[in-house]
Amino acid sequence: MLRGINKICGPRSFFMEPYVSSFQLSSHYSSAKPAANAQNLPRLPVPKLSDTLNKYLKTVKPHLKDEEFAITSRLIQSFGAEGGVGQKLQALLEKRAQEHLNWLEEWWLLTAYLGYRDPVVVYSSPGLVFPFRKFNTQNEQLKYAAKTLLAALEYKSLIDSDKIPTEMMGKNPLDMLQYKKIFGTCRIPGDKTDKLSFNDSKYVTVIHNNHIFHVDLWGADNVVLSEDQIVQQLKQVIELSKTPTDNAIGVLTSENRDAWAKAYQLLTKDQVNRESLADIEKSIVVLCLDSAVGLWDNKDKNARQNIAAAQTIHGGGSRSNGSNRWFDKTVQFIVGADGVTGLTYEHSPAEGQPIAVLTDFIINYIDQGKEGKSVSASPKPPVPLKFNVTNEVSALIRTANESLDRLVSNLELNCFTYDKYGKNFIKSQKLSPDSYLQMAMQYAFYRLHKTPGAHYESAATRMYIGGRTETIRSCSIESVEFAKTMLDSQSTPKQKFAALQKAIQGHKDYTVQALQGFGVDRHLLGLKLIAKENGIDIPELYSDAGFVRSAHMRISTSQVACKCDGFMCYGPLVPDGYATCYNPRDNDINFATSAFVSNPETACDKYRAALEQSLQDMHDILLQNTKAKL
Repeated sequence: MLRGINKICGPRSFFMEPYVSSFQLSSHYSSAKPAANAQNLPRLPVPKLSDTLNKYLKTVKPHLKDEEFAITSRLIQSFGAEGGVGQKLQALLEKRAQEHLNWLEEWWLLTAYLGYRDPVVVYSSPGLVFPFRKFNTQNEQLKYAAKTLLAALEYKSLIDSDKIPTEMMGKNPLDMLQYKKIFGTCRIPGDKTDKLSFNDSKYVTVIHNNHIFHVDLWGADNVVLSEDQIVQQLKQVIELSKTPTDNAIGVLTSENRDAWAKAYQLLTKDQVNRESLADIEKSIVVLCLDSAVGLWDNKDKNARQNIAAAQTIHGGGSRSNGSNRWFDKTVQFIVGADGVTGLTYEHSPAEGQPIAVLTDFIINYIDQGKEGKSVSASPKPPVPLKFNVTNEVSALIRTANESLDRLVSNLELNCFTYDKYGKNFIKSQKLSPDSYLQMAMQYAFYRLHKTPGAHYESAATRMYIGGRTETIRSCSIESVEFAKTMLDSQSTPKQKFAALQKAIQGHKDYTVQALQGFGVDRHLLGLKLIAKENGIDIPELYSDAGFVRSAHMRISTSQVACKCDGFMCYGPLVPDGYATCYNPRDNDINFATSAFVSNPETACDKYRAALEQSLQDMHDILLQNTKAKL
């Protein structure tokens, strides 16, 4: 974990055309709009224009020929000149920063999430795989599911009572408001722009065989159900849904957002449908009781990791568990009949830190054999949620099934545990594990493609009120020189070691700046959005080769450091890119890589091989350097 922070990659940065109208927020409980800056955190700064432009020039250099770099340099000089458009936009942005607690927060929510129209499945929502379980009976599956819900309730209670310890980055406290946005939250589709709904309730949504149920976790006496009582509720759910329904409403949530918005509008014309949709919207979480997927038919851990990753990202498609989902819910627990366990989370309200902490909390709760202490005298029976499906909606469900299946067939996954060494070895060399692994990915990409790969890693900016992320541009002059040096047969071990050290230090330096809000991407986004908001032509800078290539993130990465043997996974940012999520543990590293099958330039098996070889090469160079000192 980088400086104590789990870092989750936000979707698409500003690669899409941004919307700038006001975002929508619907609220159903008081903590959805907490007291303004109760922690008294500083505001997100607007970096100095000259600092951003100088830093930006350095980050684009690896992607440009000399003559192209000269053109970009002239553009930057003109943009930042006294009286130029850059200074005009900077002044407008600084004015906005004076009027908002966080000048970026509303824009970012809308641009990166609610205004983004591709499906949340694959393109935005990560999956998180829990350690594998082996359920020999249905009762074992349901007991695990019940424990998961009770653990989630206990964690929610800690959040609601402000008992989650304030996280720190060095001496700086971090914004904790994201923790209050993970339970009860739901994304609602809309025409061109979605909205978020924040709620508090005492029930969960359970989905089995594509049937959707309201399941109360409190009895009529207002007492939380025991583990055995929740198991009985879940058994009733299974009894009421023995065969899958063809009218799988949940699959609509996997669609393109505009297509789902159209179906949502059709559904809400009916009173029964409106009530069922509202019921899902207001529940604490979704629990998916999934069908078996042959997890233990594979003796190979790598194969099991790929199966589980697919189930948490997209559910395996319409013929597997892909329709047994409600992808708009922030937290969606998955408990499969043969031991696939984990969650899918909708990324809009929060970054991954609360989700990663929740994961470890649940695993510890279950492994320690905890059980709910209370027993309700009057549990309420599960309630099936009814939907009246017209022919038009039925046709949209069929289309959604086809769309989901195309997404599934186009996503290649290779998830694996690299067991030669972990972060302990890297630390023993007095190197940053995160920067080291980032440079391994840079080296692997260059080894494969013989060209620098624009590389996204997100840094949390939660030291500021309402902070989300800033981009760490991991592809640098130093990282490319390191890769070239490693691949040059004429390079000496001493030269390779020096290049590795320089590349890691360059990444560390950029990371520190990004964590403080002084990267380049969010500032440049702000200047672009303030131009659009004020009817000013978008500067040529944003169509220049330097900007286009350096923002085409062919390597999308996140460190998600769980203590348990789990990992997060998601799809690439661009058609010809790779996603790489990693969990560095003491003596091994869990990697989840993905690529799109439709692109002939990328292949997960080749990328994995290059990554493993790069990690071995770097290890060997470090050992050679140690021996040389003796």
